[in-house]
Amino acid sequence: MTRCDLNLGFIGLGAIGLPMATNLCQAGVPLAVHSRSRHAETAPGLQGARPCASPAEAAEAADVLLICVSDDAAVETVLFGADGAASALRPGSVVVDCSTIAPATAIACAERLARKGISYLDAPVTGGTEGAKAGTLTLLVGGEPEALERTRPILEVIGGTIHHFGPVGRGQQVKAVNQVLVAGSYAAVAEAMALGERLDLPMDQVVEALKHGAAGSWALEHRAPGMLAGRYPLGFKLALHHKDLGIALDAAKNMQLELPISHLVQQLEEGLMQQGHGDEDVSALHRQFRAKS
Repeated sequence: MTRCDLNLGFIGLGAIGLPMATNLCQAGVPLAVHSRSRHAETAPGLQGARPCASPAEAAEAADVLLICVSDDAAVETVLFGADGAASALRPGSVVVDCSTIAPATAIACAERLARKGISYLDAPVTGGTEGAKAGTLTLLVGGEPEALERTRPILEVIGGTIHHFGPVGRGQQVKAVNQVLVAGSYAAVAEAMALGERLDLPMDQVVEALKHGAAGSWALEHRAPGMLAGRYPLGFKLALHHKDLGIALDAAKNMQLELPISHLVQQLEEGLMQQGHGDEDVSALHRQFRAKS
């Protein structure tokens, strides 16, 4: 089945969803789009896509419905709320949920849709706005292998790599691991930049020297320059990472596992959100140290 043989509904046109939808539209996938605010449905990159007034309208002709929204409540509303997509999806269709939600919520959604003959994949993504724009996101998938293979032509447009981890819920569990790593790596880079600045080191040279060694990381290479300039261009919202980190900490608690570093980052993020920085990139963790300098 070619890309154009699949009719796609797409719900959620935020910082990650809009560039994903744009790449699909430009790849020639027949696309019906809906967003809660409605204004993004007519973005320049979505020329040829059909704007829809509700999730149900976006889903009614869809072979595949892709969702990329903010949290558990938004996913449940999109699927099962008033004019929800589940009321219009046909048996045999597939829902691909790229949102980051609790594994239990993903499993519950899959069970409700299965009673209608609809498959569900939890497929949270990582790679931020940069990966979404470039079509190089990493997709972490849980669900039926057959459903994944059917949707793979679409997923290959938005993702550079696709990893299948087993049944529904496993993709969300892997995303929780990812967000713990993001928490620790971004916080470590923020602290390291603060120390170097206090020591009055030539920090551009320091970053260049260290990024290829044992301390190297994606966060050091891609976020340290912004931290040093006091700029935090959006890759992934701090408030959304804070929400995701809560999911990871809940999972750890259920397994009787303490994650003290993640707890500390959660507290730092909470403070920044109270100061009005929740819509900035996660790298705004560096503000904790700039404020004290």
